[in-house]
Amino acid sequence: MAVATAKKTNNGKPGPKHNIEAIREAYYERIAKRDMAPLWKVMNSVVTKEPVTRCQPVVWHYNDVKSLVMESGGLITAEEAKRRVLILENPALHGESKATNTLFAGIQMILPGEVAPAHRHVAAAIRFVLDGEGAYTAVDGEKAYMSPGDFVITANWAPHDHGNTSKKPMLWLDVLDFPAVNFFEASFAESFDEPTLETTRQNGDSLSLYGSGVLPDGAWDKSYTPVINYTYARTRPIVERMMAAGDIDKRHGARVHYANPVTGGPVLPTMGAWLAMFPKGFKGERYRATDGTIFVCVEGQGSTTVDGKALEWGPNDVFVVPPWKHYSHNVAKESILFSISDRPAQKALGIWREG
Repeated sequence: MAVATAKKTNNGKPGPKHNIEAIREAYYERIAKRDMAPLWKVMNSVVTKEPVTRCQPVVWHYNDVKSLVMESGGLITAEEAKRRVLILENPALHGESKATNTLFAGIQMILPGEVAPAHRHVAAAIRFVLDGEGAYTAVDGEKAYMSPGDFVITANWAPHDHGNTSKKPMLWLDVLDFPAVNFFEASFAESFDEPTLETTRQNGDSLSLYGSGVLPDGAWDKSYTPVINYTYARTRPIVERMMAAGDIDKRHGARVHYANPVTGGPVLPTMGAWLAMFPKGFKGERYRATDGTIFVCVEGQGSTTVDGKALEWGPNDVFVVPPWKHYSHNVAKESILFSISDRPAQKALGIWREG
């Protein structure tokens, strides 16, 4: 096939610029019909000098959220809904069920006597308990009873169900990695015939077996932590001791990361979690990293300034810091923040960076 070329002038140089542009546009139209496009026209938007995010900083105040979640209890049962959850949607990503580009967040409620039926899915889940006492999550054969501040893991493809044997509603924050799973188009899910699964281990077994400085004989060869519930009662005193000893990072406070006790690595291959305590009057230095982060205020009161925007927070408020946006914490009184991000996945891919 003959290749179109620009007309030449008498001295052999290309003719007027509009001739070249017309020839190029005709070329682009022809290759578009073959489902092709020129990289050079979009290079600056697909290979950016720095990270570009669609996410916005946003805060959801628990007093507003709780009343709306409670209202849903009269509209649909946990059995009908499978999971009675109100999605926390980033305002820049409406309709996409995303808090960040890679993470889903939602507030789940289970009422007294209800069961959220058993299922499993490829997406992994992190649950951070906000309100109530005495409901449980059954995961991989262990029935873990939950209290506020507890951090519960549901790993990839782990069978799980929830139940509430208490007399009060139970609410928690769900964070799942299914936006990342769906990006890879690798989602699978499965329901079970019975609403609840048989449990063979007692509440706290996995924490006692693996989180006490000893390990059972035999290798744990899975990519996620064997601990089901990292209880707040055991974790809070650790950050309290760190702060009393002056082990306070100027950006992150007295902070620990939740670890797989077998490997020392993150609790899940796709998501990591942290707990940080801040002294009264803490004014954090600016920080940014490529992992978008979901924060929860566990105790206290303060604000986080993200790219010049102040997000005010108090107990059980949830807020998002988008990727590669400068942020700093300012604390009015002694406070504790829990946080979740996709840092483990980014580190595994070799793309995580802080600055």
